[in-house]
Amino acid sequence: MNNELLNLCRHYADECSGHNGVTVTPAQGVTIVRSLHPGELQVAISKPLVAMLLQGRKRVTTGSDSFEYGPGEAMVISADIPTMSLITKASVSEPYYSLVLELDIELLRELKAAMPVEKSHSSNSIHVEPIRTDVADTACRLVKLFREHEALNILGKGLIRELHYWLLRSEHGAAIRVLGAMDSHAGRINRAIAVLRNDFMQPIRIKELASTAGMSVSVFHQHFRSLTTLTPLQFQKQLRLIHARNQMLTNGVGITHAASAVGYRSVSQFTREYARMFDIPPGRDIRLLRTRSLQK
Repeated sequence: MNNELLNLCRHYADECSGHNGVTVTPAQGVTIVRSLHPGELQVAISKPLVAMLLQGRKRVTTGSDSFEYGPGEAMVISADIPTMSLITKASVSEPYYSLVLELDIELLRELKAAMPVEKSHSSNSIHVEPIRTDVADTACRLVKLFREHEALNILGKGLIRELHYWLLRSEHGAAIRVLGAMDSHAGRINRAIAVLRNDFMQPIRIKELASTAGMSVSVFHQHFRSLTTLTPLQFQKQLRLIHARNQMLTNGVGITHAASAVGYRSVSQFTREYARMFDIPPGRDIRLLRTRSLQK
């Protein structure tokens, strides 16, 4: 079943994209990632999602945690967290392919209410497990409809719902269930993360974030770090550095302007913290990306 899903995603992505990158599909919240080359660091402020890796390998880092996963495995990110990912295996003859589904929180709450009550013990924000047959089967049926627009309009939402159901029933279920539980610690921390994610350019107000989560400041710090592996201040710093990097690499913004735009008064401090986070100074990072772009 995983081979069938790989073939379906490969044919669709190869036809729709002549280069590396993300192929947006006609199914809402579903994309296909395709890469012909390893080695380019991707940094994102990830939303809750499941990524089914079909070919190649990838290493993902969030906070102090790092891991690698490969074909036939699915990664679930169950919180809005900054992540750094590096494709470690990909080539022109065997490109990297991954099918990504953004998790629908409202749909998870609806399904969770209709399912038997199960306690969620997971507090980690990232999990990797083998792709289950029922998940792969449903994903195959969804991908087959990408070129059948009438059928996708009628059946697509049902298949997205079915995917969420099987994911809740899978080994990922404990991590995913907390997204649909507003009163869980993770659910309340996620509310605060949403505020921080939207206002990361503003000075951080711990008391307001704790109030949003319905917790005391000390309890908020404890559960925030448990979920994200970071303190709120570290989380905000990563959001700012990620934003600055995207502005420099995507929009051509200069280092001084990017540093100032995200709140750094000292370019040297920005450069040090950028290099500490991304393992490369910003100037060299920009030059390396331009070199790779010319080689593709």
